[in-house]
Amino acid sequence: MDIIIHFSSNHPHDHKLAAFRYYINRMITLPITEQARKQEWRNIIIIIIAHNNGFPEPIIQIFEKLIYERLFDHFSKNTILSEHQYGFRSEMSTENASYMLLNDILTAMNSKQIVGGIFCDLQKAFDCINHEVLLKKLEFYGVTTKFYNLIKSYLEGRYQKVVINCTTVAESTWEKIKQGVPQGSILGPILFLIYINDLPKLAPTGTKILLYADDTSIIVTSPNLAHYENQINEIFKEVNYWFKLNQLKLNYNKTHYLQFT
Repeated sequence: MDIIIHFSSNHPHDHKLAAFRYYINRMITLPITEQARKQEWRNIIIIIIAHNNGFPEPIIQIFEKLIYERLFDHFSKNTILSEHQYGFRSEMSTENASYMLLNDILTAMNSKQIVGGIFCDLQKAFDCINHEVLLKKLEFYGVTTKFYNLIKSYLEGRYQKVVINCTTVAESTWEKIKQGVPQGSILGPILFLIYINDLPKLAPTGTKILLYADDTSIIVTSPNLAHYENQINEIFKEVNYWFKLNQLKLNYNKTHYLQFT
């Protein structure tokens, strides 16, 4: 079902504006209060064409922002997000990640240690997020009760189809989305950070795992060549195993190993 609402008046009693308010109210309350009918509404496509009066952004984005703010507040207050994750976080950037990476490499070299790195690339990381695994991690990090159920409702029971040139002549059938987060969504980045948050904890002494969103850099240092080679092989096995457990796929063609001299 598609609903197209076209605004042409600023009048507060305009029937089209009233219709918009009605559907906003329904979309906000349905996921919580009308469980029996929420599936009917989950796949509705709403196209809003606003005139120069600049009507508010689509309600789904407002709704996602509210969930995002509450999620981020919970993870920030409880210091849950890894300090080694530099992606999608305020006051952190590629510059911060690059500085930390170079600093670790140069510090090791100045100390006459052997240092090398494995730079991992994941295949379609955001599309491979397993909903069941993500929900278990959210629960582990203290996201429970109604808020947990709201995020679960956001993730599950979604369908998608492809439409070419906005015609019904060239379109696919509706298919259920079993994994991944909605592309271009506000919640997608933070949900991915939560999903991959425990990865840096795999690093033993002499090893550091730095993340920038889905880019993973593994730095290994050791004063002894034999120990270094053993460490870098072991950490790669563990990280690769972690990826498989979490149903993420490593792109071996774009994953590289370098030893710095």
